[in-house]
Amino acid sequence: MAEVREVVQVEGGIVVGHDGSKCAQEALQWTGRVALRADLDLHVVRAWSMTTAPKPSSWSAGYVPPLVDWEKAALDELTAHVAAAGLDPKVRVTCHVVHKAPVQALMAAAEGANLLVVGARGRGGFAGLLLGSVSDQLVHHAPCPVTVVRTGALGREIGPA
Repeated sequence: MAEVREVVQVEGGIVVGHDGSKCAQEALQWTGRVALRADLDLHVVRAWSMTTAPKPSSWSAGYVPPLVDWEKAALDELTAHVAAAGLDPKVRVTCHVVHKAPVQALMAAAEGANLLVVGARGRGGFAGLLLGSVSDQLVHHAPCPVTVVRTGALGREIGPA
């Protein structure tokens, strides 16, 4: 059995967290433009657990698939989100899925990153908050600079160099 990834380590570039939310998708699109302009690699990280990952194709009532099946389902979903983002083909993108809590997964990936980007709000249930709990923790504790992209930020284009 292949090992399920619990840590992502990057060597430079931009890490963007993606939980499947609309805000995360907008953060991905925004980050794709920054990565292109800065000529940096883009690492898209999805933290998952059995309660947050999509059901694997091997799932059926009464059967719990192995963790590698859950990991594949999370990677397939993340890859579909990246494809739907319509990033410039010149952007060098790598998708990573990590079986870990989001803050822990993104903090570890940010250790070697030039920049960490997250959406302001994820899938959490407190819609009135300005920042979600993951964004808030990362802003205060990440080992690299952090950008928080709020919904609607895509209307502000990054000007020419």
